[in-house]
Amino acid sequence: MKFSKYDEQNKNYWLNSIRNNTIRPKLKESLNVDIAILGAGFTGLWTAYYLKKKSPSLRIAIFEKEEVGYGASGRNGGWCSPKFSVTPSKSIERFGLEETKKLFHTMIGSVKEIEKVIENEKLEVDWKKSGSLKVARGEHLLPKLEEEMNIYKNLNLEKHFSLLSETESNEHIQINNLKGSILTNPSAVVHPGKLVKQLAHILEEKGIDIYEQTKILKYKEGSFTKKPELITKNGKVTAEHAVVVAGESYLSQLSAFKRRIIPMYTSIVLTEPLSDSQWKEIGWENRETIGSTNLSVDYLQRTKDNRILFGLGNSAPYHYASKMKEKYTTYEPSISLQKKRALKWFPNLKESQFSYKWGGPIGVTRDWTPNIKFNNKTKIAHAWGFAGQGVSTSNLAGRILCDLIHEEETLETTLPMVNHTSPKWELEPFRWLGAKYIKFAMNRLDDKSETEGIAPKGKTIAEKLIEH
Repeated sequence: MKFSKYDEQNKNYWLNSIRNNTIRPKLKESLNVDIAILGAGFTGLWTAYYLKKKSPSLRIAIFEKEEVGYGASGRNGGWCSPKFSVTPSKSIERFGLEETKKLFHTMIGSVKEIEKVIENEKLEVDWKKSGSLKVARGEHLLPKLEEEMNIYKNLNLEKHFSLLSETESNEHIQINNLKGSILTNPSAVVHPGKLVKQLAHILEEKGIDIYEQTKILKYKEGSFTKKPELITKNGKVTAEHAVVVAGESYLSQLSAFKRRIIPMYTSIVLTEPLSDSQWKEIGWENRETIGSTNLSVDYLQRTKDNRILFGLGNSAPYHYASKMKEKYTTYEPSISLQKKRALKWFPNLKESQFSYKWGGPIGVTRDWTPNIKFNNKTKIAHAWGFAGQGVSTSNLAGRILCDLIHEEETLETTLPMVNHTSPKWELEPFRWLGAKYIKFAMNRLDDKSETEGIAPKGKTIAEKLIEH
């Protein structure tokens, strides 16, 4: 298989490190199936996996504009975390204490479920139940960790989270100016490219068809007298039971989603494998994923082949009217900033050691809450808006959609994001102006925290606007 234009320009390590000769067909004619799925990322693949497991006779087909894992599923930081797109404090405010308890316990269960599938299907995806550290670089950020830990205690989650001192944190990893951290125990690190590609192969072995290079132009709802459809340039796909819409940020390019979801860009730099002497200074033997307390969150992992991945959220600009182009995915000012930040975190690194850079959009709803639903009249199922927490949440979404399509009520189908409809995003140009202001304000507050030791207090207009 040839490298896609995206890979050549942006050097996505996850996909480029696992190239093979798998060539999947385009859709060339109209097709009738039981379940038609838009999107061959984690959400679409997990949904197909659980549908086929529950009902092996189902005829399922998945349709992808580019290739399996082309979107966020093949570009992310490789965290499989129990974190949700809405923070625990905001979840309590919106959904109540008991619903929030149920939600976060279910997210912990999602990490366990993915591990179980990896073991049962014998997937080789560099998985390690490593835990995750949220670090405070500076004593001024310690109160934020203490507040967060108190919330976990209120949710009866304290056995899953631990507040670590400076000394305890440095036993895990040596980061410049590290003063404390929260350890999330039920969290894992993974090679997402391997996971998404191998999951696709497992589905094909189970008789599910995957069509690549097949652009969906629109979908049509069903009714009592007609079946739902996916419309492509080369024909329509008619589904007997359901059409599943799972395109995440790329759904923003369909007219029905223009104000339902927007693409926000994140970017990643990756080093070459570090020397033994460098790792001796850094530690990090357990490969915990690492996140910062910044508003523009830093996210890191140590890969199995001993590289450091350093990602930065909300790094590239939002483009007017949610316009998406591949050239937007590698924003050089952000790449430069990430390298500088990585060198501050790990002074023994050299700038010449960075060998990969890539980026991509995450899908964000107006209230940062995923929308997971199935209309049994129109036969359209939706799952999108994971806001950067999709590796684990997509698995949960796949199980929920499977239950909804089978009209079964389970604990998962009663979660607050099920049959939830987020408010619409503002009309342009207000959306673009707001995004531009928020990015500027967040960067300024993070700079103030870094250089002056003054933590964001959550009281500025920008912080209120991005509260989630």
